[in-house]
Amino acid sequence: MRRTRVMTRFPTLAALAVVVPLLAAAPSAAADGTLFRIYLADGTSVVSFGEYARVNDQVIFSMPAGGSADQPRLHVVTLNASLVDWTRTDAFATSARYQQYASTRGDEDFQLLSNEVARVLNDIALTTDRDRALATAEQARRTLADWPRAHYGYRQDEVREIIGLIDESIARLKGVRSPNEFQLALVASTPQLPLEPLAGVPTPREQLEQLFRLTQVADRASDRIALLQSAIAILSDAPTGLSLVETEAYRRAAQRQIAQEVAIDTQYAEVSKRLTAAAARGAARGRVADVQRVLDRIPREDVRLGAHRPEAIQSLRQTVEAHLEAARRVRLLHDQWQIRRSLYRDYERMMQAQMLQLVKAQPALEAIRKLEGPTPERLTTLRSRLSGGADRLQRQPMPEDLRAAFDLLVNAWRFAEHAVDRRYSAISSGNVSTAWEASSAAAGALMLLSRAQQEIRTLIDPPRIP
Repeated sequence: MRRTRVMTRFPTLAALAVVVPLLAAAPSAAADGTLFRIYLADGTSVVSFGEYARVNDQVIFSMPAGGSADQPRLHVVTLNASLVDWTRTDAFATSARYQQYASTRGDEDFQLLSNEVARVLNDIALTTDRDRALATAEQARRTLADWPRAHYGYRQDEVREIIGLIDESIARLKGVRSPNEFQLALVASTPQLPLEPLAGVPTPREQLEQLFRLTQVADRASDRIALLQSAIAILSDAPTGLSLVETEAYRRAAQRQIAQEVAIDTQYAEVSKRLTAAAARGAARGRVADVQRVLDRIPREDVRLGAHRPEAIQSLRQTVEAHLEAARRVRLLHDQWQIRRSLYRDYERMMQAQMLQLVKAQPALEAIRKLEGPTPERLTTLRSRLSGGADRLQRQPMPEDLRAAFDLLVNAWRFAEHAVDRRYSAISSGNVSTAWEASSAAAGALMLLSRAQQEIRTLIDPPRIP
């Protein structure tokens, strides 16, 4: 009895439970795919197979280029977005998306929505909890209000009628609780746009015309060559619907343009190679003015070649500018090296003289390392020559710039002294363990001497590009 009383009290909701499922119309013919038109600023258009993507200042899409109507070959195209008439392109895309959705998923999705709304409204009609009924009705209204925006405005007029009925019921429910609580909720509709005829897969002739048209606006030579190669591939398909004369005319035109693009590429490659080599030579010598002259030649060479490759010129300019920075760095290091050489010449001379002593001792140290010598007479002479040398070096004042190399030299000398002393003790005692200790010290002396030589060479030799 209680349920019967509520059904009578809210007749609109009960009626909706029966009406809503009847709103779905019969489905129309389904389309296999969506083709979009991209309108260019000159008034022409090309066909995009599927959605296009706009990324920063470029638009990327796939266009049919050969194959069959059921399984077309696709060619990915990248164009400058400024070449596109976006008002017409976006309007066509909105129309195409709507029609594609309406012919495929629209009716099915709307039927699911209708069934869900009917279920919710039936629950509202049967409930005795007014607060719950109001909350459920408001949630159903929000769902309905959002649905057209998320579904290309599909059947929004019918959805708006249902919302109107729900609004009446919500008003009654709120009127029962407190008439002052009712607030008018507006429904934002998707603007109605005129539907344009859907695009079909272009004929081979139309595909060729579109490919050749795109070669006139594509920025990069590689893109133009790829478009022309796709055109030649279309001409190899059978049948194309073109006469032999037309086929050969298209083929010769594509081959001629490809040959021109390749010839231009070759010219720019030769100029880039020549100017890059000149810039590299100048940078290696730190000749900033020479590299700057190469940089100034780039615009003149581009004009001479017809200014056909802006991307190649941009890459060349970046390369030469990098060489210019390297030349400036080398020149700075070279000037620093000149100052250092003039200030530290005496110290370098002293370090080289001491290093020469260790270099002369290398054969003997190598023999100690291998536990195969040297002779006692040679060992005695070497011991006398090296004795105390590390201490004398340690007492020498040394500029900080030479400190690393100087410390390596002092440590190498100490290891050499220790190796000679331990080898002498091993000979005197006949102790093999002591001989191995001398071997280890000799290996350390040779390693540190090599590192000290590298450090000194870095200080003495002019700077170079890393």
